[in-house]
Amino acid sequence: MQSFTALSALFEEQFNRRHFPQHPRNLYDASQYILGIGGKRVRPVCVLMGNELFSDIVPDAFEAANAIELFHNFSLVHDDIMDKAPLRRGVPTVHMKYGDSTALLAGDVMLVTAYDYINKIRSSNLNKIIALFNKTAKEVCEGQQMDMEFENMDKVSFEEYVAMITLKTSVLLAASLQMGAILGGAGVGNQQHLFEFGKKLGIAFQVQDDYLDAFGDPAKFGKQPGGDILANKKTFLMIHAMEVISGKQHDELMQVVKQTAVTESEKAEKVNKVLQIFRDCKVDEWADELKEKYYREAMIHLEDTAVLSTRKKELEILARFLLQREK
Repeated sequence: MQSFTALSALFEEQFNRRHFPQHPRNLYDASQYILGIGGKRVRPVCVLMGNELFSDIVPDAFEAANAIELFHNFSLVHDDIMDKAPLRRGVPTVHMKYGDSTALLAGDVMLVTAYDYINKIRSSNLNKIIALFNKTAKEVCEGQQMDMEFENMDKVSFEEYVAMITLKTSVLLAASLQMGAILGGAGVGNQQHLFEFGKKLGIAFQVQDDYLDAFGDPAKFGKQPGGDILANKKTFLMIHAMEVISGKQHDELMQVVKQTAVTESEKAEKVNKVLQIFRDCKVDEWADELKEKYYREAMIHLEDTAVLSTRKKELEILARFLLQREK
């Protein structure tokens, strides 16, 4: 089985082109813009890895991978609008560069184009691919809605947050692997193990993402520092902090969270106060342990996938890579 790096190069070679017409220019340039600002292309490459785990890569896998990457970026465009995020991968988000209305339409066009690629699949399993793609697309939207609703709730349980993250983030990674497995001829049992591997890995990845949003180096992470704190998001870190602190410290955290930060100095003050409380109750250490828990659960499902261990090696390497990003 080829490495993630090798498969990423193969995917990029055929994906690195314009996917949209020239006119209306603002609309299609906005759609192309987010595709051109980088990203590791983890999800589409997982389609190829899921396929190659069971057979040689078939041409249909590239069509499915293209659809997954377009859908993923469509969701990012809309997510950034809802979060009012100024940066994505270290550069202005689509709505900051082209405006909210054009960004919405650009995301819609990307979703439609994703289905164009799905329709190019010639496999006898096309109906299974469409059903999985549609189910996943709906779940991602459900997760995003839950995420927005959590912002207006005083308390969100750990279990509720895991359910939201599973839908918003994890199922797309899991479905990418399962799509590849379907196209590679895997049986239902192996498909499910690979799906669960991707789902648990996706949750572990989100724990890491929440951590990096709070404690990561913005120059390396490519996002606004403390963005989740400023958006009053109920992240793994915030939920755990609310559960373990009490008394005066709890009241202080609640007060800071409810503050509206407008100026840059107010934003910095809010982020710094929350981060200090996080450090005081050792949220950073807890997050690292939680990430490892989900990683171990993911690896059990990969181990139970009925193919030679040597063929799984590259997925093991990818899992470690995703969870060891620079802080």
